[in-house]
Amino acid sequence: MELHNRVLLISNSTVYGRGYLDHVESEIQSFLGSARRVLFFPFALHDRDAYTSTVRKRFGAMGYSLDSAHQTAVPQKAVEETDAIFIGGGNTFRLLKALEDLDLIEAIRRKVSSGAPYVGSSAGSNVAGPTIKTTKDMPIVQPRAFDSLGLVPFQMSPHYLDPDPNSTHMGETQEERILQFLEENDTPVVGIREGAWLLCNDGNVTLKGQTGARIFRRGHAPVEVTPGSEISELIQRRNAI
Repeated sequence: MELHNRVLLISNSTVYGRGYLDHVESEIQSFLGSARRVLFFPFALHDRDAYTSTVRKRFGAMGYSLDSAHQTAVPQKAVEETDAIFIGGGNTFRLLKALEDLDLIEAIRRKVSSGAPYVGSSAGSNVAGPTIKTTKDMPIVQPRAFDSLGLVPFQMSPHYLDPDPNSTHMGETQEERILQFLEENDTPVVGIREGAWLLCNDGNVTLKGQTGARIFRRGHAPVEVTPGSEISELIQRRNAI
């Protein structure tokens, strides 16, 4: 799987004390470049109309025209005609099932591989990887498979929370669940904290934002990375030492 797609993967759409996408507005504008028409996929939330209204207003404030895939007569044709794609957050299982049911996975892959920019947030970042196996969401619906868009060669785990050494909670931490994934799979995982995002462009993957991330690889100790780090060497699948 190549790293040549233009992909922006955001951990979360809203950070504490700020409005929707405020923390990443300038990055989105820079990333989208000359694109003016954005196609939104609202399928991760139940109320698609209300979700679309919120996102259309926000992207309109940034100067973009936004259509929603669920309001188009032929979503596959809308994918072909748009300048850019945005998939927002919500429940990752519900999102993937809708993309499967509407036969949109291959259409999105083709569009992004042709050079169109892809922006994903939370669940939209989850589905950009090879599978959705590292989502934190509950499986409220059942997609046909866990395989997702495969726009990048690594797994995403947004909203990453570090273990609290003072907590008395006895449930599994996010790190423990990622390590369990790596017991059965060899795809690297990026646990990305809220307030951070990954910019994938021209074969490079750069961690940006206000926080950091941890990279998990089978047979290796987790690696802490800070904003500004170029991490493409760390998220390529390779044999463990």
